[in-house]
Amino acid sequence: MRPYVKAQKNDERDAEAIAEAATRPTMRLVELKTEAQLDMQSIHRARERLMAERTGLINQMRGLLLERGIVLPQGRRTLAKRLDELLAQAEVPLSPRMRRLIEDQREQWRGLDERITAFDEELAAYARSDDTARRLTSIPGIGVLNATALAAAIGDVSTFAQARDVAAWLGLVPRQFTTGGKPRLLGISKRGNCYLRKQLIHGARAALPALAQSQTALGAWLRGLLGRAHKNVVVVALANKLARIVWAVLVHKRPYEPRTVV
Repeated sequence: MRPYVKAQKNDERDAEAIAEAATRPTMRLVELKTEAQLDMQSIHRARERLMAERTGLINQMRGLLLERGIVLPQGRRTLAKRLDELLAQAEVPLSPRMRRLIEDQREQWRGLDERITAFDEELAAYARSDDTARRLTSIPGIGVLNATALAAAIGDVSTFAQARDVAAWLGLVPRQFTTGGKPRLLGISKRGNCYLRKQLIHGARAALPALAQSQTALGAWLRGLLGRAHKNVVVVALANKLARIVWAVLVHKRPYEPRTVV
């Protein structure tokens, strides 16, 4: 609204600037979310908080044990198995107080796992019952988490005029620096919802090996891109492509159907 504020800033001029900006034909407005969409976004935020809390707890446990000469393997599931085996031993190179602390943290870890699993089951049930989310899960790299998060965040897809608008809204397109008629494209803009962008990139990274070997148009495009770009760049490019496919699936209201290359 700043370009429409006249002279010094005060409440009256702010209100006038908002009213003036709202009348502009090219002004982009935010669509109101339904109660179901807001609920789904809240579930994702709560789950993300628990995930961060669990990661912090695991890192702290690993650091405490490392200070006492106990090196545990990488990977959450492998770590949990090794830690349970360690605590089950009668003789552990830990003081009694430290052992009680690690056992308490391990129990807290189990509680976080149960709460995260409950959220995952709720999201999976919603994805099975919601037509939009079910169509989105037909896209490679779009699982339950991505489908429910995208369905709740996008809402009315008619807000986006074209597929590139969704990718730009998620910050997956290159930043532009054009001056004097000389276009220059930089790294991705990273604008918009960082949670959705992160989830799409994770989904693209998981789907890349299978997609690159598939005899589809998307697979042929990925193989060509892998031959001339770093894998991480290809992952982000695939996430960009998935965002555009999401727009097409929502607009046409039918599942994703890959085109086979003969």
